[in-house]
Amino acid sequence: MEAGGLDVLAIFSHPDDAELSVAGTLLKLKSLGYRTGIVDVTRGEMGTRGTPEVRAEEAREAARILGLDVRLNLELPDGHLQVTEEARRAVVRVLRAHRPSVVFAPHWDDPHPDHANTSRIVREAARLATMRRYDEHHGQETIKMPAIAHPVYSRRIVPSFIVDVSDFIEQKMAAIRAHASQFYRPDADEPQTRISRKEFLDQIEWRMRYYGALIGVAAGEAFYVHEALNVDDPVALLTRPMNIYS
Repeated sequence: MEAGGLDVLAIFSHPDDAELSVAGTLLKLKSLGYRTGIVDVTRGEMGTRGTPEVRAEEAREAARILGLDVRLNLELPDGHLQVTEEARRAVVRVLRAHRPSVVFAPHWDDPHPDHANTSRIVREAARLATMRRYDEHHGQETIKMPAIAHPVYSRRIVPSFIVDVSDFIEQKMAAIRAHASQFYRPDADEPQTRISRKEFLDQIEWRMRYYGALIGVAAGEAFYVHEALNVDDPVALLTRPMNIYS
C-alpha cells in the first residue's frame, strides 16, 4: 500500500480499534472512490491475547479486506499513551504526509485512557499540522485543517450524523474477525477478555442495527462532530429518507 494523498484517515490506538469503530464507513467511502487509510498508534503489545507480530499480520489482512490505500503503525507505547510532544509530532508528520480531508479518531470521553488520549493527540496534532513553524526542520508542507469526526460509543452522546453502512455489514465483520487473536475462537487457549467472549461480536452487529434503525436502514455507524457542520443544502439534508417513527 503506497503512501500519498488520502481523503479519509482513521487514527486509533490499537490495531483493531478502527475496524470495530468505523470499518463500515471506510468500506462505503472506498466504494464511492475515496482513498482511505488507517493509522494504528500502538502495536497493541499490552493486550492479553496475541503478540505484536501476530497483531501486525492480522492488521495487514484486515487492511486487505477494507481495501485500504495506507495502513501505518506509529509504535507508540500501548497502555502508556500520553499527550506528549513525541506523540503529537508523530501524528503531525503522518497528517502532513497523507493530507487527509477527513480524520476519524476516538472520542475524548472514552473510558479507555489510550483512546481518550489518542483523541486529544489527534485534535492537537491536526491544528499543529497547519502551523508553518511547527516541526519545520522536518521539511514537510503544512496542511489545511482536516475535519474530525468521532465514532459514538457512549449512550450519553447524541450522534451528529449516522452513516448508512447496510451494504457493508459482512465485510466489516470479516475485517474485525481478521484480528483472530483478539476475538472469540472456540479452540483458543489464551485467557478470555471482554472482547473475546462469544457474544461480543454479536453486540457489535446489534449496535450497527440500532443506529441503522434510527435512520430507517438496516445498519449504521454513528459519529459525533465537535464543530458546527456547514450544510450547503438543508432541504436536501432534511428530506433524505429516515425512520418514519423518529
